[in-house]
Amino acid sequence: MTALQAVLNTRDLGRLQHIAAVFVRHGLGDMVHRLGWADALDKAGQALHLAHAADLARLSPPEQLRCALEELGPTFVKLGQILAGRADLMGPRWIAQLEKLHSRAPPVAMAALRAQLSDDLGAPPEQVFLHWDDAPLAAASIAQVHAATLVDGTEVIVKVRRPGIEATIDADLRLLERLAGMAERHWPELAPYRPVELARQLARSLRRELDLATECRNAERIAASFAGQPEIVIPRVYWQHTSRRVNVQQRIRGVPAEDLAGIDAAGLDRRLIAQRGANAVLKMIVRDGFFHADPHPGNLFFLPGNRIAFIDFGMISRVSPQRRDELLTLMLGLVQRDAGAVAEVLVDWAGDEMPVDDAALRTDIEAFVDLYHGVPLAELSLGTMLGDVTAILRGHQLALPADLALLIKVFITLEGLGRSLDPSFHMAAEAQPLLRQALQDRYAPQELARRSWGSLRRVATLIGGLPHDLAQLLRTVRRGRIQVQIDVTDLRPVVDQLDRAAQRIAVGLVVAALIIGSSIVMTVGGGPQLLGLPAFGLIGYVGAVLGALWLVFKGRGRNGR
Repeated sequence: MTALQAVLNTRDLGRLQHIAAVFVRHGLGDMVHRLGWADALDKAGQALHLAHAADLARLSPPEQLRCALEELGPTFVKLGQILAGRADLMGPRWIAQLEKLHSRAPPVAMAALRAQLSDDLGAPPEQVFLHWDDAPLAAASIAQVHAATLVDGTEVIVKVRRPGIEATIDADLRLLERLAGMAERHWPELAPYRPVELARQLARSLRRELDLATECRNAERIAASFAGQPEIVIPRVYWQHTSRRVNVQQRIRGVPAEDLAGIDAAGLDRRLIAQRGANAVLKMIVRDGFFHADPHPGNLFFLPGNRIAFIDFGMISRVSPQRRDELLTLMLGLVQRDAGAVAEVLVDWAGDEMPVDDAALRTDIEAFVDLYHGVPLAELSLGTMLGDVTAILRGHQLALPADLALLIKVFITLEGLGRSLDPSFHMAAEAQPLLRQALQDRYAPQELARRSWGSLRRVATLIGGLPHDLAQLLRTVRRGRIQVQIDVTDLRPVVDQLDRAAQRIAVGLVVAALIIGSSIVMTVGGGPQLLGLPAFGLIGYVGAVLGALWLVFKGRGRNGR
């Protein structure tokens, strides 16, 4: 099946036409052609008018893409936000534009929201809350936020999911997953970008954000990890009013992180706040393995006593124990200028899917680390170093696993926020004590004993199941039911070439037989005449010509599949 047929078989051709039209309107018509969408839509009777569309665009390609994604709605905005965190895939100009993507949207009128909200709350909001504000505080592409007051006088915010948004996102995700699979199969040059993996990451992220109760569970888990640290504030969740489509949380009133003048006016200590914020996020990553994956200024408030409040836990990520160990090794390697340790971790992360020149990669990493030789720790920019490392990977056409790319984005965002608060802030200096402590904890006797005991249990389980597995294998062999599957990649192009060669040989043989046979028949006298020629010879000649033409057109039809 061709890429054209793969698109035509989708149930969402109308949405594909809209997406293509938006791209064209923003000067990305060439992208539509290269992806094969224009041909598919033209065959379906929905031709695109590409003439002069690119001439109307006066923006750079990264700006055109950002504008197109914003117009296409929440699914594509989230895709752009994910790509903005993939410095290993996207160049600086593209990332700079994609980072500007926001999910603000016109609010839904209360009249359109009331039926769904009343159903979720069990009664109209005016009956559930002491006070309810119809005008939203903020509106995004997935949900909007209203202010309310509980019957006991507690101020809360009520986040309400947009009616019908789940169906729209599901349709977009279904379409994107099919297009990603098509792109990965038919455009090998896109393989380093892992389009299928990106589509799956996007689907996981959006489906988590659609469940507003999941956000509250994330908030409570992080709140539990900071239970003994009053300087970190997490909004309280009111579960009696929370469900999949609505959640109710404590309203935080503080100074927004981007309001530097307000911070100074409130008499807050910028340096202390920067240190506390960095340590909080580092603790989530290094110790807990469960962290706020979007700590940008809009999700942070500063409270009296130099306290920090985190909000919006819809975007959360996890770090496995193995990944944490690898991350610790990488971070300490960067901080301590250990080129060998950095190269070893990055080569392992690159994996075996794409060919890599280990020697060239190690040489580039060693040269990069050598640039920082002798630079005092207090002058190191950890965010810049991580950005340079991902640029090296991009130069070798290597991609990081999605969770690691997100981690690096968080570190870079955190350092930028810290320096906006305190120009003397250095993430490397803040991270080193915590990284050293984490490494000491990893090799502590009790931790080594715990890991060794876990390994022994897994080995014992494997050995215990070995006799049963061997017996089952032998029974399968005796019954003749064992199967060996051989998967030869990229065999289809070879088969197509052989098919075309066989068709050409067949056509050549038919033409040769036609020439020889017709020559013999034409020289034989007698028999019925047709148009002054021997009838049987003429009929045989015409039949041979038709047979040759049939073979030619049959071959073309196969090649067009």
